[in-house]
Amino acid sequence: MKILILAPYPEKEAPSQRFRFEQYLGVLSSKGHQYHLRPFLSDKTWEILYQPGQKLAKITGILLGFLRRFLLMGTLGRYDFIFIHREASPIGPPLFEWIIAKIWRKKIIYDFDDAIWLPNTSEQNKMVASIKWHHKVDSICKWAYKVSAGNQYLAEYARQFNDNVVVNPTTIDTEGMHKPTARPKNETFTIGWTGTHSTMPYLLPILPVLDELHQSYPFKLLTISNQLPDFERSYLEFRKWQKSTEIADLQQMDIGIMPLTDDKWAKGKCGFKALQYMSLRIPALISPVGVNVEIVDDGINGFLCTSDEEWKKALTRFFEDPSLIEQMADACRKKIVDHYSVLSNTENFINLFK
Repeated sequence: MKILILAPYPEKEAPSQRFRFEQYLGVLSSKGHQYHLRPFLSDKTWEILYQPGQKLAKITGILLGFLRRFLLMGTLGRYDFIFIHREASPIGPPLFEWIIAKIWRKKIIYDFDDAIWLPNTSEQNKMVASIKWHHKVDSICKWAYKVSAGNQYLAEYARQFNDNVVVNPTTIDTEGMHKPTARPKNETFTIGWTGTHSTMPYLLPILPVLDELHQSYPFKLLTISNQLPDFERSYLEFRKWQKSTEIADLQQMDIGIMPLTDDKWAKGKCGFKALQYMSLRIPALISPVGVNVEIVDDGINGFLCTSDEEWKKALTRFFEDPSLIEQMADACRKKIVDHYSVLSNTENFINLFK
């Protein structure tokens, strides 16, 4: 079977791709399938995309992405399935998806892991926000042979347009990548958060809680991200995300946090931060929004925190009894291995192509 994979970003760079389908590429090969991964953005354009300036280089990179896509349309005859992650092009109408479905009549597996039908404009993408064409998600769902949705909330949306929808959760490679090792005891209790510039605003609402607690308990807030936080705190430690040190950096955390606002966009998220923490035996404190309530079992492998008081109470429990971390560690790891690992989800993923 020959599979063409269309994705927005270069291989091994973007979390949504790495933990949605790239982890399964070896499995596809082992099953005798041939695949070709074709990103829209080149490595060069990806490197500068979210950096300030270089507008001409960014526009040129995007135009070259469209050129590559148009040239690719003439090669579709050789493929049995076209797997599309999020969209074939980051801006404009679903032209390429229409060509694939209506002219070539190819079977599309459409995969997404966010509520991408909703506008979600940040400072970095405001230049193209008006031409993102968010409502194309509906059309692509209609034309798809199958829809691969990251959680039940996303699946319910897709089922308005397609009856053949599969919940395909974001997963962790617990055997090859996220393998916990013995962690040195931190001199200062470390609360951890990891994410990109786009999710960093979710930290802002709990800063007053952390400020208050820091008056009584010594701790640091380790943030691992592609960009420096736009807030300052004496207890803040920033570490730039690097693929080569990702796991080692995560393992500096005593606990991991994932605050969210309770809105339609956040409900579409797939709990990736919690999955990473827990796979490394790190208890997760998260907002009970969307799939998060399925990932964390309150009081067993972490805590679900809604109000400021609940955040204070949960954090204080760890400050006053650090042994709670080790008490929850095995349950954290087991939950991910059993329900959100590549191992547990391989058959589900492979069945997308049947």
